[in-house]
Amino acid sequence: MGGVTYETSAETPAPAGSPFRAEPTARDLAPQFVLPLVVRIERAAPPARTDALETAARAVLVLLGDERSGGDGPWAGAVRDWQDARIRKVVRRARGAEWRRAEALDGITVTGGSAEVRVFPPVPLDGWPKDLAKLQVSGTDLDDPRPPAPAGPDVPVLWLNPGLEMSAGKAMAQAGHGAQLAWWDLTDTQRAAWRDAGFPLSVRTAAPGRWRELTGSGLPLVRDAGFTEIAPGSCTVVADHRALRQGS
Repeated sequence: MGGVTYETSAETPAPAGSPFRAEPTARDLAPQFVLPLVVRIERAAPPARTDALETAARAVLVLLGDERSGGDGPWAGAVRDWQDARIRKVVRRARGAEWRRAEALDGITVTGGSAEVRVFPPVPLDGWPKDLAKLQVSGTDLDDPRPPAPAGPDVPVLWLNPGLEMSAGKAMAQAGHGAQLAWWDLTDTQRAAWRDAGFPLSVRTAAPGRWRELTGSGLPLVRDAGFTEIAPGSCTVVADHRALRQGS
């Protein structure tokens, strides 16, 4: 699955003709769906950046692994339609009453150490529920109060490109892409084991030398379509899921 191109829409899409907007492809001309993710950002207690990224990645996995997303489940058709076109993820922020209204909609809330992210079944690109459509995509810049600890050896790591600057919302969506690529690259048995363990994972920024090694390793690699923030074709995340394959 390495080298697959996805779009994240953590910010407003760039206008036509911008160097940061990719040219349309056949997948762009298909009916477009988007996976909405809403991060809770209260003024007095915003989440830590790394925890928000990890929680968003786990939220994507929780939705993919939910029984409602497969077979004849109520979300299965929307998930199939979404995956048949360009895999879009949009991260928006909410607080207070906005968050409570988001929680009332059909979806799943995933909680990290300081972060809460609610993921919803895919919706048409222009068919957002009104309580989600009103939420802002900007203002998702978050910080880590202290440097994150080194990633443990026994969990998959989603490695971020050290040469790219991304807002937290953009990076959350990219981490979700990396988690999804890892999920697709596993056997059913490996997926079940990961799900049963609660989808442990880490998100870290690779050192430059390590990044060069990772991009040539054959591990799942996310290339952004360039609709927002960064240039088309930018490599954003490598999903090192080898810990999930040990002993399988």
